[in-house]
Amino acid sequence: MSKIKNAFSNGKAFIGFLTAGDPCLESSVEFILEMERAGADLIEIGIPFSDPVAEGIVIQEASLRALSAGMTTDGVFEIATRVREKSQIPLCFMTYLNPVFHYGYEKFFSKCGELKIDGIIIPDLPFEEKEEVSSVASRYDVDVISLIAPTSHERIRTIAKDATGFIYVVSSMGVTGMRSDITTDLGSMLAAIKEAAPDTPAAIGFGINTPAQAKQYSEIADGVIVGSAIVKIIEEHGSDAASYVYDYVKSMKDALR
Repeated sequence: MSKIKNAFSNGKAFIGFLTAGDPCLESSVEFILEMERAGADLIEIGIPFSDPVAEGIVIQEASLRALSAGMTTDGVFEIATRVREKSQIPLCFMTYLNPVFHYGYEKFFSKCGELKIDGIIIPDLPFEEKEEVSSVASRYDVDVISLIAPTSHERIRTIAKDATGFIYVVSSMGVTGMRSDITTDLGSMLAAIKEAAPDTPAAIGFGINTPAQAKQYSEIADGVIVGSAIVKIIEEHGSDAASYVYDYVKSMKDALR
């Protein structure tokens, strides 16, 4: 079964994201292992896509760099294969419905099952159509992670009750990216989520990028998710980014302890 809940069993979880294949396959493997060494509890591997509608400019450009360098869905599976040779850290893919649909649900999730991929996050999958994907994914012990955005409380409860793995709490309307100020009433959102799904961990993502923010939001959630800040480090340092990624992730995890 999925190891996702293990990621939340040792205090507040730090979940890191990177775009697979940016700048290359080998570097992605190295960065994932460095994130684990720095204290990451779960890692999201972004499958690059040409039209990542939920992403801000930092991750959009990372996707384009990865695709230009030749990264494919099979290449992402190769990254996961190499990581699994050295690590059993919980892993989730983050992508869009189009790449999974075109690969073929059965073929895609059977491969995930072989590699012990624990979950998948699909931002453009409507809640009402989730069953189409989860009915296949669940056969291979892959959780389809529910995203809950700032919305009506009734919808929050409906989505939370159905969630498996963990709940991805979207901090702000709009796209991913580093934010200096998050104005959403996350306390009320988390209270509604916990009331509906008390046993499912909830982590906040979209915008968090400083240790102070990580500490602040971990006080109301079970963990925090950071993507753009890590991707920006990789953009700046390329294949030499490993030590910078390690230092950043360690600083964020230390803030959660």
